[in-house]
Amino acid sequence: MEQLYYPPKIWLAFGEAVIGNQEITGWLMNNGFPEVGALAHAIRGSEEATAWLFRNKFFHLAALDAAIDENVKAYQWLRANNHPMLALFAEACHGRQTAISWLNEHNLEAFVLIARRIKDLRDNTTFDYHKKKF
Repeated sequence: MEQLYYPPKIWLAFGEAVIGNQEITGWLMNNGFPEVGALAHAIRGSEEATAWLFRNKFFHLAALDAAIDENVKAYQWLRANNHPMLALFAEACHGRQTAISWLNEHNLEAFVLIARRIKDLRDNTTFDYHKKKF
């Protein structure tokens, strides 16, 4: 299985940052994980955060944000550039049962929880879809 990029506690912090926990987001930003905080902001609709990810060469995280925004090219980029776990996570964020089942079967339930939070956010928020093209 592909690396998970970050320790579990960072992913859990990311799940809190995605739902708007500013204290946790600040902790991520100031404790060596600014890209994770930026990803949370990007998913919440921040164009500045997306630009920061590109500028700082976190292309895989920018692609994840775009794939969550249903950008097919970004999803394909994740697959083509050896980021299948992030592509699978994007699918889970869309509520695709095959992705959710795979995560559950591999004891990655925390990712299912985070994906549900992102799906709820995406389903209940109006975004400006004029973000940069991937």
